[in-house]
Amino acid sequence: MTSLLDSSSEHPADAANPRRRTVVLAAAATAALAPMAATLGAPAAHAAAGAPAFLHGVASGDPLPDGVLLWTRVTPTPEAVPGSGLGPATSVSWEVAADKAFSRVVASGTTSTSAATDHTVKVDVRGLQPQTAYWYRFTAGTTVSPAGRTRTTAGHDVTTAGVRFGVVSCANWESGYFSAYRHLAARTDLDAVLHLGDYIYEYQTGGYPEDKYVVRRHEPKHEILSLADYRTRHGNYKTDADLQALHHAHPIVAIWDDHEFANDAWSGGAENHTPGAEGEWAARAAVAKQAYFEWMPVRASIAGTVYRRLRFGTLADLHLLDLRSFRSQQVKVGSGSVDDPERTITGRAQLDWLKAGLANSNATWKLVGTSVMISPVAFGSLPAHLLGPLTKLLGLPEGGIAINVDQWDGYTDDRKELLGHLKDRNIKNTVFLTGDIHMAWANEVPVNMATYPGSGTAATEFVVTSVTSDNIDDILHVPADTASLVAEAAIKAANWHVKWLDMDSHGYGVLDVTAERSQMDYYAVSDKRRQDATSAWERSYRTLNGTQKVERVWQPVR
Repeated sequence: MTSLLDSSSEHPADAANPRRRTVVLAAAATAALAPMAATLGAPAAHAAAGAPAFLHGVASGDPLPDGVLLWTRVTPTPEAVPGSGLGPATSVSWEVAADKAFSRVVASGTTSTSAATDHTVKVDVRGLQPQTAYWYRFTAGTTVSPAGRTRTTAGHDVTTAGVRFGVVSCANWESGYFSAYRHLAARTDLDAVLHLGDYIYEYQTGGYPEDKYVVRRHEPKHEILSLADYRTRHGNYKTDADLQALHHAHPIVAIWDDHEFANDAWSGGAENHTPGAEGEWAARAAVAKQAYFEWMPVRASIAGTVYRRLRFGTLADLHLLDLRSFRSQQVKVGSGSVDDPERTITGRAQLDWLKAGLANSNATWKLVGTSVMISPVAFGSLPAHLLGPLTKLLGLPEGGIAINVDQWDGYTDDRKELLGHLKDRNIKNTVFLTGDIHMAWANEVPVNMATYPGSGTAATEFVVTSVTSDNIDDILHVPADTASLVAEAAIKAANWHVKWLDMDSHGYGVLDVTAERSQMDYYAVSDKRRQDATSAWERSYRTLNGTQKVERVWQPVR
């Protein structure tokens, strides 16, 4: 079988104590990690001997009914480290098999890579069977990469019983270990993992968190600005065994948020970018995007960004947004400019694309991957001693906040237009899937917050917490379930559409979608600062077909 090649960069049980974590998954994840670590250790010996090596694992992404995007990075010589610009052009073979032993190879080919693409390899394989698991690997010289497992999606017009995603965001290397990835890698029931942004962070070492709280130091040590810097940081992240395990186990569907560029990025700059001293923003954003597409198993949209659409049979359409490349600059809180119709978070073309996709979809569920929260939230009701830490967490100016202007709250005209479209066109079963804020939320998205619940809801929203990035108790350096409990109660009291939030856990979500409901199971890790952290179920919420309401579920999907 031939294929298309592209190597360019393109439970009632917790009712008595609702915060108790129950279903522990540590044993399975730990067992899965041991052979992975042994496998990943093997290529290093080849590198030391001067032979090609696969030191950054393998990955797959953006699955289709007939194909999937495969990725790896080869180190052809010891000095050809990420971002170095060194190393010869190298021929890399790849193969896809229907079995783990590779006795039934169904697609194969050869491509080449060089320092021009940082020796990354991307292969867009087609001609595969729908809704089928495959194994893949790469070869350079006599060195064979670790094997990865991937899965194609159901045919676009095929009725499928269900689809299940892992959901993650905000993984800061210096804040802790990526045990959340390890626990997701150990699961065998996922169709894909949705990464909602902040896959890497741009800060200098000790910049976030501050130096005395750094768990492990990333490379390079300085804030990343150049193409070499971004390549080096991506390469640094992909040496993590838990991250490699995640990529080896499941296809990834990823979008970027701000830290793939710089904090609070917008189309013309960022909070963490100083023009002149750090060069021009356009040049920095361009090299950040180049490195992202080199190092991630992601297809670029026609617009050259990450907004695109994937389909999972007739059950779900997944609309993926880019909320950094086209947005207007964030405004100051209290300026009134958040309602300016000339300001945008999506850009006109992307908003029209999204509205058309939602209106024309015949899928039961319309899932929208958005890097920042769309639900309106007023923070002004928080006690004064918590406003400072929350302001720091959200990257906003000091002095107290009412809203987070980096979210859709800072761009209310786009939100009003989108939610009005859902209501006017009677578009049901829209579920926003969100990251960014380092907290877990289950929200109803009101048509009009001021008159909720009478005005009704346009959609629902499930927000996952961070893999490691700091939350309010981390910033205050107090035990979990202390300051956060006060803040959670205050926010819920002022925002009736917020049905649940957890401001201090770290972990991931598992979204299970059937014709009857979309359910998010929230999982928390025991300690982000420990490599052997355990994982346990925390809460579950669902939206029943046709209701656009959020309700609690007392056990996770089995």
